[in-house]
Amino acid sequence: MIDREHKLPIRRQAEVLSISRGVAYYKPRPVSEQDLLLMQKLDELHLNYPFAGSRILRGLLHQQGVDAGRLHIGTLMKKMGIEAIYRKRNTSKPAPGHRIYPYLLRSLMVTRPNQAWAMDISYIPMARGFVYLAAVVDWFSRKILSWRLSITMDV
Repeated sequence: MIDREHKLPIRRQAEVLSISRGVAYYKPRPVSEQDLLLMQKLDELHLNYPFAGSRILRGLLHQQGVDAGRLHIGTLMKKMGIEAIYRKRNTSKPAPGHRIYPYLLRSLMVTRPNQAWAMDISYIPMARGFVYLAAVVDWFSRKILSWRLSITMDV
């Protein structure tokens, strides 16, 4: 976007493009050898411990005799595009634009079996992905009427 050989000054080119001049003059620094070795060790540890974040990885590196700060490890993890695998918050938020249906059973008193059922789909984290569990439960007796396990969300 910025042409350094153009007769228009870089300052003016940055104004026309509505970008900061700092972006126009920035030259990325190469990654140091020390960081490359640390990133290689982080990659190996992440494959063995995908649930580990920067704090646990720092401890594991310390056991191997490598001293590095937690924030530096977090920065390198971001640069590498890796993160700890764990359940995130707010997994039940509806997508933007999806309709929210009214709750029709709010005032219903469940007084006998087979009057109301509930359906739930949950995922169970495993070593290599997830297993999905679908279950139908009777509200009154709280018994599981049916359940299925699957490795995909397909029918």
